[in-house]
Amino acid sequence: MERFMMFNDRPIDPFLVMQLADLARTLARRPDMTVEFAAHSGMHPVKPTVYVSQFWDVYPPKEKETAMKSDVALRVIGTRRHTDLAAVRAFRQAAEAHPWPKLAKQLFSLAEDLRVEALCERERPGVKRWFRTRRRLYRRYFTQQWQANQTRGAAADQFLAAMYLRLTADSPLDDVPLAPMADETVQARLDALWPQWFDAMSTADTARWALAIVALMEEALAGDMVNAYTSLPFVDDGDDEPKVTVRDLKRVDPLENRDAAENPSNGKAHQEVLSTWHRETSRPNGNFLRFELERGTRTGMLGDGARPGDDGDQALAIVQGTSRPAKRNEYGLEAAAAFQEHRLAGGGAPYGEANRQAAIIVFSSPPPSRDERDEYRSKQAAAAPYRKRLVRVMEQWLEHQRSTWRTNLPAGRLRKQLIPFFTDERPHLFYKKGEPARRFNAAFGLLVDCSASMHDKMDETKTGLVLCHNVLQTLRVPHQIVGFWEDANEATAARQPNYLQVAVSFRESLNPSSGPAIMQLEPHEDNRDGLAIRWMTEQLLRRPETQKVLLIFSDGEPAAYGYEQNGIIDTHEAVAEARRRGIEVVNLFLGRGADDESTRRTIENIYGRFRVFVPQVSELPDRLLPLLKTWLQKSL
Repeated sequence: MERFMMFNDRPIDPFLVMQLADLARTLARRPDMTVEFAAHSGMHPVKPTVYVSQFWDVYPPKEKETAMKSDVALRVIGTRRHTDLAAVRAFRQAAEAHPWPKLAKQLFSLAEDLRVEALCERERPGVKRWFRTRRRLYRRYFTQQWQANQTRGAAADQFLAAMYLRLTADSPLDDVPLAPMADETVQARLDALWPQWFDAMSTADTARWALAIVALMEEALAGDMVNAYTSLPFVDDGDDEPKVTVRDLKRVDPLENRDAAENPSNGKAHQEVLSTWHRETSRPNGNFLRFELERGTRTGMLGDGARPGDDGDQALAIVQGTSRPAKRNEYGLEAAAAFQEHRLAGGGAPYGEANRQAAIIVFSSPPPSRDERDEYRSKQAAAAPYRKRLVRVMEQWLEHQRSTWRTNLPAGRLRKQLIPFFTDERPHLFYKKGEPARRFNAAFGLLVDCSASMHDKMDETKTGLVLCHNVLQTLRVPHQIVGFWEDANEATAARQPNYLQVAVSFRESLNPSSGPAIMQLEPHEDNRDGLAIRWMTEQLLRRPETQKVLLIFSDGEPAAYGYEQNGIIDTHEAVAEARRRGIEVVNLFLGRGADDESTRRTIENIYGRFRVFVPQVSELPDRLLPLLKTWLQKSL
């Protein structure tokens, strides 16, 4: 299990993320445009992704929101349309060959952003106030950096801060010295060179200007920049990561010692088996051992448990990715069955871009035990008064619909009272009997959040599920109850296993013996709500009923591997997509978090007005009754 320490634990405002995403899609006129947070602002050259800088996190909420909006506008309106990608890549190559590449890149980035800002303001005058706030915050920051770097003796950092202050100065009186570390000749040439930036008309012009400035300051600076204040406007994957080759994956370094073991005289070797068990070997899958030998003694002994290699084998567990079973599989049938059980949801991302690497594992609940059946009967008895109340109301409503006569009709059966024939100019003397009772034409899908945060709410949630199951079963309405969670211990960047436990299926929902399996739903780890909603949407769309309802029992925001930034938006998109396809989606928020204003606003942003807050889980049956009644009446 590979884990990395996370030091950036600042909470992300989901409402702000959704605002920025909507802004990016509106400006770009692309519904697939996404927003992600990174150390510096940028634009991906291929993927429709805008990176918003986390530099603004330390500012007050109002200024932070405005500055982040300026990042989106700068990249979508400016960088995407007016920055030449080929010129940026050519400049990167030229800067890498320079003695001070960091200074060259960051000077070019600041200058190009300022050039593009003017174009954005010309095309969209409404963004001027965002850029004014952006420049004001940057000027305050670089003023502090100029003073701090002067004290530290970081000449290159001080020069970059002075250059930004000079390029954004509103008056000649608030200029700072550009290069106090240089001699008079360099300063004179610099004073004549830097104003040429105002004549730059393209990205190539900015690149030539930046290279000329850095070449002039090459002798005046003792070293390159220490800090990274910005990055190039286009962010390529893996720009700053070392390139790993096949040779790097092979063992080529020798041992520290050069001794070799002598062959034993009797030619026999003692073998000893040491049995070990830990969490990673608790599953009957093929396990691989990794060794890092730095010192030891060379021997000529070879193990007797080897088998011929195959192109489907894993080279290292660290680069496992998505492998396939080898032809020479000697790890047993259990390992092969476990592999076939997992179905990747990638390949075009049918369940959303944020769930491209998610693997859906659907399984049915095993036969319930005697204790689970006893627990189900106790909860069934607790929910019986609510069930009887709702069933009685619905049956009375159906009977009223069946027995009610419609009178004063222009056609139908002639009624006995004929006085209106003599008193009215256009008498309506006919009536019709009510239509015969009909069945409810509805299907329900119930999703249950089985994340770890549900451990103190799962028992009461099961009571609500039993109530829904019994009511729908009595009224002969097909339904399906599914618990969902993500295995955080097995989740990696290449694969995130998501489990969907079908406690009650559509096929068995009307069976009197179904129901005890609800007691098997237990809290596990993470929750990827958008993926579960899309999966249940597929199940409901296959049903022939006209009324389709998706009810989600949860206690907060989605949280899973790599789902922190995209989880809120992905869940919102999944809900909107289901509603566009005719499915009513309602969230039942469980727990005391409903009292928190930010949490309430987040849930409202995801589900709109179709959400019900239940601060006390014991109130769940009372909140469910009016919802079920409304949906069932609409299905007739």
